[in-house]
Amino acid sequence: MRWLYLLCFTLSGWSAFSQSFDSTRLLSEVIVKSYAANKSVTLVPASIAVVDSIQLQRFNNQSLVSAFNTIAGVRMEERSPGSYRIAIRGSSLRAPFGIRNVKFYWNGLPLTDGGGNTYLNLLDNASIKKIEILKGPSGSLYGAGTGGVILLNGWSGKENQVSIRSTSGSYGLFNLQAVAQGSIDKTKVAFTYAHQQSEGYRQNSSINRNAFSLQLQHAIGDHGVLSSSLFYTDLFYQTPGGLTQVQFEANPAQARANAASNKAAVYNKTFFGGLSYDHQWNDQWSIQIGAYRSFTDFVNPTFLNYEIRKEENAGGRVETHYSFSTGSIKGKLTFGGEAQFFHSPIRNYDNVQGNSGNLQAEDEIDSRLLIGFSQVEIELPKNYSITVGSSYSFIDYKFNRLSIQPNIQQQRGFNPAFSPRLAILKKWNRHLSAYGSVSKGFSPPTAAEVRPSTNNFNDSLQAETGLNYEVGAKGSSGRFSYEVALYYFALDQTIVVQRLNNADYFINSGSTDQKGAEVTLAWTPFSNRQSLIRSMKWWSGFTWNEYRFRRYNKNGVDFSGKQLTGVPPTIFTGGVDLGLGKSFTFHGTLHYTDRIPLNDSNANYASDYLLLGTKLDYSTSIAGKQRINIWVGADNLLDQNYSLGNDLNAAGNRFFNAAAKRNYFVGLSFSL
Repeated sequence: MRWLYLLCFTLSGWSAFSQSFDSTRLLSEVIVKSYAANKSVTLVPASIAVVDSIQLQRFNNQSLVSAFNTIAGVRMEERSPGSYRIAIRGSSLRAPFGIRNVKFYWNGLPLTDGGGNTYLNLLDNASIKKIEILKGPSGSLYGAGTGGVILLNGWSGKENQVSIRSTSGSYGLFNLQAVAQGSIDKTKVAFTYAHQQSEGYRQNSSINRNAFSLQLQHAIGDHGVLSSSLFYTDLFYQTPGGLTQVQFEANPAQARANAASNKAAVYNKTFFGGLSYDHQWNDQWSIQIGAYRSFTDFVNPTFLNYEIRKEENAGGRVETHYSFSTGSIKGKLTFGGEAQFFHSPIRNYDNVQGNSGNLQAEDEIDSRLLIGFSQVEIELPKNYSITVGSSYSFIDYKFNRLSIQPNIQQQRGFNPAFSPRLAILKKWNRHLSAYGSVSKGFSPPTAAEVRPSTNNFNDSLQAETGLNYEVGAKGSSGRFSYEVALYYFALDQTIVVQRLNNADYFINSGSTDQKGAEVTLAWTPFSNRQSLIRSMKWWSGFTWNEYRFRRYNKNGVDFSGKQLTGVPPTIFTGGVDLGLGKSFTFHGTLHYTDRIPLNDSNANYASDYLLLGTKLDYSTSIAGKQRINIWVGADNLLDQNYSLGNDLNAAGNRFFNAAAKRNYFVGLSFSL
């Protein structure tokens, strides 16, 4: 039956919803800043997806999961409400929790900390206006990370607007979002507040989050803009823990034994502040320079211990751009650097019924990350363009164990990494381009990998490196848009997670071969016509992953040739967006994920699953100014029993983190 659903959506047309801002905008009109391009996405020789606030509101607005999972090559997981992982082309293998191997930026400044981790759950959808997702190694301009880069941008205050959105739903869901933005003389202001709470589908899986953000922009003269970006989030969520297959099938809503008595949860209070300045010196030269600080209080009672840690981050980034023209050749030179500094005192105690007991370990870990980068783009005759870029990255860790006298001090440095990228693009016409690229990626272990939950400092872990070869085509024709990407990524010193006595540790598994294809297509047969169905759009995306361990021998057992752990071979997503009459909009979404290998030996798999979601929105205005939206929707209409975030290589075969069964939501928004 599930293949019948897939066939119906496939025959209707393929696309990624994220590739256009509305049902009529062409792919060639989507402008991106990725790779310092500031041009149409069809003219950038890379696979890039774009998501904006309108697309985020297409779904239940409690998280980014549904919107991200419409994008071919991207898989966002939710182990429990508030606990996220993101895989771009299979990069979640290293992440038992949190987000690793994907670099995030918030308004042009690093959100990924100096230890390599990203707390994406600190940001509510309300604070985000636009997202650009770069797939594959992007180290030539953004430094370490073989998975990809995600650029997040908040509201700019360009429009004078106040809006309030509220959503309620199954399992005690309540979400309140407020956005206020406007401009006064040369200053633009945008403020957001969001509150979210839920009891969760599973036992011990509630969440409570309050998030504030403030964006300011002030024009200085005719050529400069000073911007500041602030946010503060107070986040609490419970962690129910993984289940065995027998437990998962018997009662997926249960938590792991002792989750409640151990009060397993995460408490995260984080402040982020950034300041940046953009200046256009003349028609040729411009500069962007910024700096940031962040502070995190993190408390995590777990099944293994009770962890308390502080995190302090500081850093900055500078980009200089020079545009040139010689005869029929035009070009742009970009060069600059980035620096990040990370300091984290960590204390681990026994967990005594959710309270801290005897001290297990007290450590300090520091990291220093330095990146220098340059890139040149040259537009050649006959609509060819070439991009050549490279970066030079340096990172080291310092470890100090304070709970032992005399203190144990260790240091782990990595050889400076050179990450080049070469890309060529041919523009065939206004709406079609084809490209090919070769790029090298570099991804050192994160702080959570060199000092994992075993509480030992791993000074033997090596950095991942790999070469990515990619060809693709993207464009549009009439009301049809498309993008196809084929790639082969050869990764060496692949880092994988292992577990011993419920604790995580990491090893280098040798090498992997990662072959993939991503197809996204869209068809908008008509829009804005005067009829019962005023607009229509069919969209879908297909991902194929042929990922294998090329060389992996562990403790005398050869896993070479096995499927890469945690990566489904195929993923399909599709849907339809209908404008009905003058006031109604219907959204239907279908998502299929193939079965997933759960351990390196491929002895256990998570079953495939098919999800169906809908949303019906009613919109009206009062006196032509105030706008009111009311919506109802449902997720997992087929009532599938599935795990949206598996614990890979789990101790005791506790692989499964059950997602919610069939659930419903209603909402109301008001804007003026």
